[in-house]
Amino acid sequence: MLAFESAIATFEGGPAQLRAACAGLSQAQLNTRIGPGTWSIQEILVHLLDSDLASTHRMRRMVAEHNPLLVSYDEDLFIARLPSSATDTAEVLALFEANRRFTARWLRTLSQDDLARTGIHTQRGRVTVLQLVEIYSHHVTHHMGFVDGKRKALGC
Repeated sequence: MLAFESAIATFEGGPAQLRAACAGLSQAQLNTRIGPGTWSIQEILVHLLDSDLASTHRMRRMVAEHNPLLVSYDEDLFIARLPSSATDTAEVLALFEANRRFTARWLRTLSQDDLARTGIHTQRGRVTVLQLVEIYSHHVTHHMGFVDGKRKALGC
């Protein structure tokens, strides 16, 4: 359970990483794409929120249902068809933080048996609740490398 608690602590630290990544940036800087085919920092923020909402729903379904089908989504189409530039950054960060806090509290109530429950992801195949927690505990950190590069390219 120590590894699980560590994953939850990392999961809970995600909002602070996002807030630090946005600190001091104007809306124009947040919405700037540094090259063709890249995402802006704002698009990364909204992507992280979208994926967190999807992942927490999947985890809850896996605990409640028997081996549910977990349908993937096309993150590039979400960016292309659901423009992030008009979203309120503070609202995105607040919702991301609230979802992470709510989910972390819920995860701490789960038993070992709950963590071993499975679902069938349409891209990954069979996954456990614990595997999803581990994946999403590092999702923000993964994207912070891209954000750091974008900040440097913007001179921030």
